[in-house]
Amino acid sequence: MEVSSLNKTLILLVLVLATFTTMAQGQGSRGRGQGTRVGFYRATCPRVESIVQSAVESAVQANRTIAPGLLRMFFHDCFVNGCDASVLIEGPSTEKASGPNSLLTGFEVIDAAKAQLESACPGVVSCADIVALAARDSVVLTGGRRWQVPLGRRDGLVSQASDTANLPGATDPITVQIRKFADKGLNTQDLVTLVGGHTIGTAACLLFSYRLYNFNNTNGPDPDINQAFLPQLRALCPNGGNAFRRVAMDTGSVNSFGNSFYENLRNGRGVIESDAKLWSDRRTQRYVQGFLGVRGQPGSRFNAEFGRAMVKMGNIHVKTGRQGQIRRVCTATN
Repeated sequence: MEVSSLNKTLILLVLVLATFTTMAQGQGSRGRGQGTRVGFYRATCPRVESIVQSAVESAVQANRTIAPGLLRMFFHDCFVNGCDASVLIEGPSTEKASGPNSLLTGFEVIDAAKAQLESACPGVVSCADIVALAARDSVVLTGGRRWQVPLGRRDGLVSQASDTANLPGATDPITVQIRKFADKGLNTQDLVTLVGGHTIGTAACLLFSYRLYNFNNTNGPDPDINQAFLPQLRALCPNGGNAFRRVAMDTGSVNSFGNSFYENLRNGRGVIESDAKLWSDRRTQRYVQGFLGVRGQPGSRFNAEFGRAMVKMGNIHVKTGRQGQIRRVCTATN
């Protein structure tokens, strides 16, 4: 009888310890960005996706440039301290005020969606999740394939302009690009896939005009630019012209999401230097070529891979619990 009681006590202790260990491991996993799930707001705010979608649709119908703006907003947010909507916070020294984010657009769409959500289910949906949904909806509205967005992020408490220094840059060589993505847990295939988001949207002349005239002090253009494409770019961005004029990053497909961006890279029509390098470097060229080799259905594999990569990026350093907050107003911490 005494031995049986002792055995029962030991078994109970083992079960309790195992439960605490599992809980601790689960909390650690969520802290590393694994706390999101599809249907997170099913009970607390069931209309969240339709509300965000409606706000994005209205904005894109009025202004097509909103779609690429919202997509890049998500990218710029996730690459700085994780996907926590810190890019939305206003102030003189915040991420939003930094140079790399000075040309981002679409903030008013996030504000509109948030206002509607605060009316429907106050204090429930994070700004970070709105940004993630708006990015997906922007892709779909421009012809891309829909994917399920895991939700449950909380909003960050810190936003510093200095933290944007490690965002991928327009002049980054492939080695640097690969390292920056690897630092976020993203591999080379993810890099090539996510940069494919440049299939929609434009770039200001100031980001690439140096490639057209005196590249690396050679008194000539970047040799990676197709010579037949060069006059077109020079006409759009004349030497000493308007540095803020916008040029399509995917020539002929500025508002249509698909794999034509990679076709332009292969043909020497990459506008941004870092994009063009994806074709000239063997480490990334193989993935570009892969998106061009789909049998009979151009772009179909890219669309599927893009959704997968976006979900992966969307789990970078996700904040849960006390690590973040649910902002009532996205432009300021509560």
